[in-house]
Parts: sequence; structure tokens; C-alpha cells
Amino acid sequence: QVQLVESGGGLVQAGGSLRLSCAAAGRTFSSYAMGWFRQAPGKEREFVAAISWSGGNTYYADSVKGRFTISRDDAKNTVYLQMNSLKPEDTAVYSCASDRTRTLHIHSAFYDYWGQGTQVTVSA
Repeated sequence: QVQLVESGGGLVQAGGSLRLSCAAAGRTFSSYAMGWFRQAPGKEREFVAAISWSGGNTYYADSVKGRFTISRDDAKNTVYLQMNSLKPEDTAVYSCASDRTRTLHIHSAFYDYWGQGTQVTVSA
């Protein structure tokens, strides 16, 4: 049974920072790409960032490029999302997901395991 557990969400003022963590268990973590997605109230889930199995390739949504950084620590089976210069429009539930492959993807259909999500709220 694969489990993904996010942590690190919370309430922060605009311009502030948060670091999300996603701890994985039940799969050879280092063999798969990982991604972060978010869903705001009343909106569809959207891609945020992804990282390849080796960590050598990353990709970001235009809305977070230059502000967010995805990374992974295979020794800890954990993927991170460092979020800086947060904006109110970043408010959402953030979920990590494990790709079916080693290659990073932006479409959620490529991800077969998902965490429950962690709430991020950015106040103006």
C-alpha cells in the first residue's frame, strides 16, 4: 500500500514563505517522478510543479515559476515544495502525487497515488 502524507501547510501573510513536505511509503520512491498539484475552492485541480526520478529535471506552472522550488531527498523518501513570495491567489489545498513513470508530467492522469493534501492560506 502506497502512502503519501503532506505536511507544512498553514496560514501566512502575502509575501511570506512555507515549505511543504510529502513523505512517501510503500513504493521505491527513488524510481518515480513526483508532482505537486493544488485545488482552490470552486476551481479545478491544477498542476504546480514536478520533478523527475533523479531530481535532474523539474518543471513549474507559469503561475509559480521563480517563486516555488520542488526538490526531493530519496534518503528520506520525501519531496518538498518551497514556496516563497506567496500571494493570496496561491491559497489552495496542496497535494503531492507519485507518477507512474520516471519522467515528470503535468497531467494528473500520469499520477497513480495521491496524498490527502495540506491547506495553504495566504492572507492579503
